[in-house]
Amino acid sequence: MHIHILGICGTFMGGIAVLAKAAGHKVTGSDTNVYPPMSTQLEAQGIELIEGFDPTQTKLNPDIYVVGNVVSRGNPLMEAILNLGLPYISGPQWLAENVLQGKWVLAVAGTHGKTTTSSMLAWILEYAGLAPGFLIGGVPENFSVSARLPQVPVQDNKSISPFFVIEADEYDTAFFDKRSKFVHYRPRTAVLNNLEFDHADIFEDLAAIEKQFHHLVRTVPQIGLIVANGKEQSLQRVIEKGCWTPVEKFGTDDDWQAANPQGTGAFDVLFKGQLQGHVAWDLLGEHNRMNALASIAAARHAGVAIETSIAALTEFKNVKRRMETKGEVNKITVYDDFAHHPTAIETTVAGLRAKVGGNRILAVLEPRSNTMKLGVMKDALPASLKEADVVFCYGANLGWDAAEALKPIANKAKSYDDLGAMVQAIAAIAQPNDHILVMSNGGFGGVHQKILDALKLSV
Repeated sequence: MHIHILGICGTFMGGIAVLAKAAGHKVTGSDTNVYPPMSTQLEAQGIELIEGFDPTQTKLNPDIYVVGNVVSRGNPLMEAILNLGLPYISGPQWLAENVLQGKWVLAVAGTHGKTTTSSMLAWILEYAGLAPGFLIGGVPENFSVSARLPQVPVQDNKSISPFFVIEADEYDTAFFDKRSKFVHYRPRTAVLNNLEFDHADIFEDLAAIEKQFHHLVRTVPQIGLIVANGKEQSLQRVIEKGCWTPVEKFGTDDDWQAANPQGTGAFDVLFKGQLQGHVAWDLLGEHNRMNALASIAAARHAGVAIETSIAALTEFKNVKRRMETKGEVNKITVYDDFAHHPTAIETTVAGLRAKVGGNRILAVLEPRSNTMKLGVMKDALPASLKEADVVFCYGANLGWDAAEALKPIANKAKSYDDLGAMVQAIAAIAQPNDHILVMSNGGFGGVHQKILDALKLSV
């Protein structure tokens, strides 16, 4: 089958392209942002990429068009597909029908931590010899790819693994299907990491997101398992709307707990009050402990012993763009992190604070997500940055005044509309033993390397 993917350079749709190609399909695709690294990754798979959405792409005559949610009405190629009556399908639905059908799907949902928890869970299953497939919105360092089909377990050498781990996004499916992506996945094991208001361009309020999460809960079978953050009242409300599946909670004394956290990041794992083992790793922060508990619980449902999961996590290498060290100049370290929601910003800065102690943290923020651009969360920014010593905010292309929003911390925060000027200001103030934490859900104009280059010139 020949499939042509519209919006192929997004992480999710790019992952679908990789899976489709591995399954033996001919895959082509188009997007408006055909550039590395996604373009080179896809081209290395033998996938032809086309810049833009010219209607002449209908002459490729694919068997079906797979449409990403970046595509809206008015897109010239999509309009041609509709006018000609050509077959099309959303990415999540294609995935559900062609990859996930018949699989034991382990889906990880939540406002924060989906990528990291999905990566932990996939790695645990891999470590246990279960050879899962996965589609993750980032690149787990333990695998170096974001998506793959289920493999044949080494100890089996006959049948393909039934397990598939997927990062279950609540964002909408496509312009013609406004349900959340995750309602298509039909998981047997569902992780509900947390639930806050986000995606203000799609959802009116928190209740609207809770409704979508309940749609997900409704699809989990009685023989399945829901692993839910016990600290989240929003998730409790979701479950109380109706639940037909066993629930295990983490983060409270109901089921799974993290105890005796250490400065190195290590902690003990408790299940129903009983010590199960000790996770010895260097990932910092309560959010990573919660992610670990969720992945251990989900893996246990798939048959992995708790002690095996704990052993796997000691070898977990995290995900690219999660507190990733980009370089060091004159004892000044530059980090890259995907944090963009105020809660994620706060936990990320707090995690770094636990690591560096009294050394200065220079937080560099780009409010780039649709929710942040709309200004819905701007009032929460000052509190989320309280652990930082100095704050640099890139305020270009916002619909609100970043300097005004940061007034409560004006003594340590400044906004810039010029990226070059901001880089020079960072380099001018940075001192040995400082830690520069860059946070954005985009490329941020390659600011990480620009800061490192500016630091080299200032030595």
